[in-house]
Amino acid sequence: MQTFLKFRYFLVFLLLVACGNKSGQTIRNSSVTSDQTEEYVDESGNNKVIVFFGDSLTAGYGLDTKESYPAVIQQIVDSLNLKYTVVNAGLSGETTASGRNRLDWVLNQKADVFILELGANDGLRGIPIIETRQNLQAIVTSVKEKNPETIIVLAGMQIPPNMGQEYTAEFRKIFPELADKNEAYLIPFLLDNVAGIPELNQEDGIHPTVEGQKIVADNVWDVLEPLLTKPAQ
Repeated sequence: MQTFLKFRYFLVFLLLVACGNKSGQTIRNSSVTSDQTEEYVDESGNNKVIVFFGDSLTAGYGLDTKESYPAVIQQIVDSLNLKYTVVNAGLSGETTASGRNRLDWVLNQKADVFILELGANDGLRGIPIIETRQNLQAIVTSVKEKNPETIIVLAGMQIPPNMGQEYTAEFRKIFPELADKNEAYLIPFLLDNVAGIPELNQEDGIHPTVEGQKIVADNVWDVLEPLLTKPAQ
């Protein structure tokens, strides 16, 4: 018999449009267009919780919420009868600074595993590397302070070289360095085998299609699976 799991989406969709120019890309956000919450309650109430905290890539911009990569992860978890519930706390247009500001609200939700997917919008806007690094570190620190037992996973991100080779290289280094510093787990590049492939991205060239989201989910699952299936210590 199928187990019904609590599956919450905290989504506020903001239109993110990236336009190329001489100095790089800029992002413009429209007003809020929708706010949706879904909930299926597990009868046992004993599920552990995986929180995906990110931007439009996590929110599943341009797709049905059930087609986002966190939703695909929930499907995989359910198929393996693992007692985990996925919470999609993705917000389109999010930067590391705005994510840091809304973190306390998100942490009202229990998090056994916290997957941090932020930074792409910082990179596209050319926000100073030191600010992005400090914001991501502050988020990790807050999660640890809330619950030292929470498993933290950082989603690595890369950006086009619009801001210059030095900025691009330093941006890419943020994620493995923070993962090492904080003894967190690392998804080397969230959009591996998706970024830059037209048929796997929507017309904006940034947000994955349904098929692209499935590949992103595979990238995440490569790191997440051993964390969910390893024997309890």
